Amino acid sequence: MPRTSFTLSTVFRTVARAVPDQEVLVWGDRRFSYAELDQRIDGVAHHLTAQGLGCHTPRDRLAGHESGQHHVGLYLHNCNEYLEALVGALRARAVPFNVNYRYVAEELLHLFLDAGTEALVFHSAFAPQVAQIRDRLPRLRVLIQVADDSGNALLPGAVPYGSIVDTSVPAVVPEPSGDDVYMLYTGGTTGMPKGVLWRQHDAYVSAMGGTPFGSSEPYRSYDQIAEAAAAGGGGMRLIMTAPFMHGAAQWSTFHMITQGGAIVLPRDATRLDWPDVLRTVERERVVSIPVVGDAMARPLAAELERGDYDLSGVFAVQNGGAPLSPAVRARLQEQLPHVLFVDTVGSSETGIQMSQVADGDAAEPGVFTPDADTTVLDDDLTRELSPGDGQGWLARHGLVPLGYLGDADKTARTFPVVDGKRYSVPGDRAIRLEDGRIQLLGRQSITINSGGEKIFAEEVERAVAAHPAIADVIVTGRPSERWGSEVVAIVELLEQHEVSDEELLVEAARHVARYKLPKAIIRVPQVQRSPSGKADYRWARDQATTPTPTT
Repeated sequence: MPRTSFTLSTVFRTVARAVPDQEVLVWGDRRFSYAELDQRIDGVAHHLTAQGLGCHTPRDRLAGHESGQHHVGLYLHNCNEYLEALVGALRARAVPFNVNYRYVAEELLHLFLDAGTEALVFHSAFAPQVAQIRDRLPRLRVLIQVADDSGNALLPGAVPYGSIVDTSVPAVVPEPSGDDVYMLYTGGTTGMPKGVLWRQHDAYVSAMGGTPFGSSEPYRSYDQIAEAAAAGGGGMRLIMTAPFMHGAAQWSTFHMITQGGAIVLPRDATRLDWPDVLRTVERERVVSIPVVGDAMARPLAAELERGDYDLSGVFAVQNGGAPLSPAVRARLQEQLPHVLFVDTVGSSETGIQMSQVADGDAAEPGVFTPDADTTVLDDDLTRELSPGDGQGWLARHGLVPLGYLGDADKTARTFPVVDGKRYSVPGDRAIRLEDGRIQLLGRQSITINSGGEKIFAEEVERAVAAHPAIADVIVTGRPSERWGSEVVAIVELLEQHEVSDEELLVEAARHVARYKLPKAIIRVPQVQRSPSGKADYRWARDQATTPTPTT
């Protein structure tokens, strides 16, 4: 039987028809069934279609870096409207894309121009930022404003979101295709954000639930998805700790949807408050808690240590998007001894590639089991390394993105063809171990070349973070006359903790070679990260290279 070419909106509709009365999203007192949300999604799709948004050029006439669809920005905090607008845009054959709500006006302007934005769905809280730049966005013609408690008025020309969710069926209803684009903007923490273009089918199978957890075989049909959703019985419930604007949050959401599960939002969806999150986990009998590295996991561990929560229903803590240090993992395991810890590795350009599962045993830091399509290419991108061949580029073949929006050169560099096979090589260095597993070293763009040695920032971050006084750390490089570039650690200490630089270096030296140790340690009140918890290396470089004021 030939495989179905999946679309994300049809996946949602399939599950909605299979389990119409099960909850798909819970947010405080707001509870949405699959049938109810699917009806609201239809309204959004109908409105966008009526505005002339959708697909204008078939995929087979386009290069990998080109899009033949209209683009809809989602400038929102977590809310039911985010999920509705995301799936509704896809159902209209438009392309929704994620907007970092921490961006200032100039960053937003760059993003919206790069995306060729024609429609924007935004919270009223962001109306002033939209008003500041809208006249500099010649293609922006549809504004949809989501009410909140900010008190900001409806922008001229915008329509209230609440008025579109019951839009009637248009004269022509578009039929989504598996070739339609799913676009995800990178975080822009090492450079300017880029729009990664995926075929929806490929994104679903590679990252968004189209391949069941623990299996290498994707679903073959919508009927199989309907059966899986019905078999789940609504038992899968995930607390959404990351913003929907983060790719991993969207991916986790569709994993839950495919199983007929529910996404649960904390009461305050504008910030991460762990007491609020954990009380919500208790109340809603959540089974899965996602985190993004130490930046999320460390305060979670601290709250578990001082609080009194009934988390007996939690089955898994899932980490992805940033490393989880052994010290923090151990604290979590002590508080949640019954829980499975799952570490996944992936990127906007590859989907999910590797995993590491621990059920109480110590996990080997940075070592993962790859999926069948994940490999390591040699330094010159001429061949795949065999087990035991050493270091090269982490890569994936098979279902990989089409390219970067509007950037043919970077598309060619990141998605090379080797021996007739197309790969995604976004820039991570890795070692192919003799037993077939892969040791992840870190992103080449944040590698520090010091004294002729390549030092991976993430490896040094894990070493420094092992000290119990560290709340957070980012490692970067700065120019050095002696070393060419020297390692600098930007650290945030836990409240009421004091530690000397020497003590931090002694702890780090237990985990990495001495030449990798920071040459300088800079203390800051708070380490800056993206809302999803990813390290902001541009900010870290600024901290490391800005002269310290004298008094």
